[in-house]
Amino acid sequence: MQIYDVTVPVHPRMPVYPGDPPVVLEPRAQLSKGDPANVCYCGMGTHTGTHVDAPFHFIETGRKLHEIPLNIMVGRVRVVEITARKIDVDTLSRLDLGEHIRVLFKTRNSQLWQQETFNPDYVFITPEAAAKLVADGIKLVGIDYLSVEEYGSTTFATHIELLSNGVVILEGLDLRAVDAGDYELICLPLKLMDSDGAPARVILRG
Repeated sequence: MQIYDVTVPVHPRMPVYPGDPPVVLEPRAQLSKGDPANVCYCGMGTHTGTHVDAPFHFIETGRKLHEIPLNIMVGRVRVVEITARKIDVDTLSRLDLGEHIRVLFKTRNSQLWQQETFNPDYVFITPEAAAKLVADGIKLVGIDYLSVEEYGSTTFATHIELLSNGVVILEGLDLRAVDAGDYELICLPLKLMDSDGAPARVILRG
């Protein structure tokens, strides 16, 4: 069985969403300096790289990260490849998601991970498409850049539509090495208590 690691490597030069904390990785103890072990300090935002959004991210009374059932983040998933510049209702109408409750969108976004600066010209999901995903029974939506939301949105309607209806959002995937098709998704975010989200290690098996 082939295993695909679709997690973005975390390092200080990686792009982060504007306004989010930068990544810090600093040695605090080093064998080369006479310390008994190598130990690094790690600092980053909860929405760094490949990460999960909990409803609490945008909804004050929403479910927090540690309250999301793992069975939503582990199971069969369909990867679909999109060539459009945005994922709208028309885009979704041309897809066959079958009985899947999890979908990952592979777009031109995956190529943006070759850049070390944030690029606001990424493929996003419109609020209307988000509502259709909810209506179609989708429980997890993944995309291959740092947000499902159109850059510059002030209403965050896509996030709110998905999160208020219990849909888990998985952002920051790197799907360059993955073909469209069906896989087993294993998405394990850090178990940060009372958090709005967390970085995750995500693999596909197929």
